[in-house]
Amino acid sequence: MSILVDVKKYLALEESPKRIQDYLSVAVTDHAYLPKTEEISCDWVAYIAAPAFKLIRENAGHDLESFASIGTGSGIDVLTGIELLGASRVGFTDLLKSVVNAAAENIQKNLKSANSVKLEYGAGDLLQPLENGDRRYDVIYENLPNVPLADNIKIEDKRNSGHYLEKRVEVIPEFVHEQMLDLHYLALKQAQDYLAEKGAVYSTLGGRVPLRALIKLGELAGLSSEIFTYSWKVQAEPEDVISGYAAQEKAGLGPFHFYRASDLQKVFANVSVKESGKKAFEIEKSLESSKLSAEEAYEAFQKGEVIGHTVAVLKSSKK
Repeated sequence: MSILVDVKKYLALEESPKRIQDYLSVAVTDHAYLPKTEEISCDWVAYIAAPAFKLIRENAGHDLESFASIGTGSGIDVLTGIELLGASRVGFTDLLKSVVNAAAENIQKNLKSANSVKLEYGAGDLLQPLENGDRRYDVIYENLPNVPLADNIKIEDKRNSGHYLEKRVEVIPEFVHEQMLDLHYLALKQAQDYLAEKGAVYSTLGGRVPLRALIKLGELAGLSSEIFTYSWKVQAEPEDVISGYAAQEKAGLGPFHFYRASDLQKVFANVSVKESGKKAFEIEKSLESSKLSAEEAYEAFQKGEVIGHTVAVLKSSKK
């Protein structure tokens, strides 16, 4: 299927985009995550990544030369990195060749200047498809799935592979696995060989676990981590996702934290993106009495309540 994206609205720009087309024509393959372009409060790129990218660019004070995305899906995150970070060299990967090839076409056809950006891409595991390229990136972005597949199902069997991960053969620290952060941990481990000297990995993580767990995730991967931004979003595909977390909770993982969207909206009402990272632990504490377990959240959802979760952008860099 194809979607049309109004970039100025999608990325909350004051002016028309400079590097990518005003309206993106994006083909989404069967196994790529479908962007929530009509429900921006549910969309990871527009609602979570884009504000963080703007802050990265503001803090740097200049365009960043290179950007990489792990698990790009449709390629909208890469186009966002080109526009908001000013990246002129981008790398991107995804599990399936069909997804990566479609993303490459989406990126190329939606640039205002066709030869303005160098593309490095490939299908395969995390960052490994980029190992024969220039390899070093100023910003590495990842928004990887957390929910394990059932034993008898493969990624290719799912319409939306963006929600699910297959079992890994690598040794995962028990703490990481209990929090269902396996792929994020492996991405951080791999990223150390792909970071520019002053580069950083920005992991967008549904804050369904305590913030201290996210900091520890970075530490266990051998990096220095901090909460860069902190916000919230409505849970997309709540039937599948919340029930998936509830099942894992029953199996002994977690517990995982969700909230009523109304409670999140109230707490975050006056928190700016710029100050959110510094206030993250304070905000988390203020939400303590409102949190729901995954099982409680699923029951509330079934009764018609709108469920959300907090979201942290974790910045991780070399020590």
